[in-house]
Amino acid sequence: MNQIGRKIYYDIATGNIIMDTGERQGSVIATTVDQDIATFTALSERNRETFDVIELEFGQYAADFAQCNGYRVNPQTLELEFSYPDPNATEPQEPVFVKPLTEQVKELEVSTANYMIDLDFRLSSIELGL
Repeated sequence: MNQIGRKIYYDIATGNIIMDTGERQGSVIATTVDQDIATFTALSERNRETFDVIELEFGQYAADFAQCNGYRVNPQTLELEFSYPDPNATEPQEPVFVKPLTEQVKELEVSTANYMIDLDFRLSSIELGL
């Protein structure tokens, strides 16, 4: 069974999403950018120099897409950013785009692990009187 990740086409000036192909699996075949342009009006109506594409692995950022209320490509870093709903908000709010939460969690896990290793080393040094 083939699994094909989503392709996200975005405006290079603003980072706004033009089209998301979504993920596909089963008896599917990967398409090229040129095939997508020929197939989708949202792309064929635009000048090719005004947009680009990010291709994701199947399942990449699945939790972020499921929880977000918007996403874009940062025009400076060319990385995907997500906006998440504020569970405490009582009124609609402007989206705030940030690095995917799944990446933030991974960074915190690494940081915490490094801190614990450093702490263990320091405690061992104290116990040994170093």
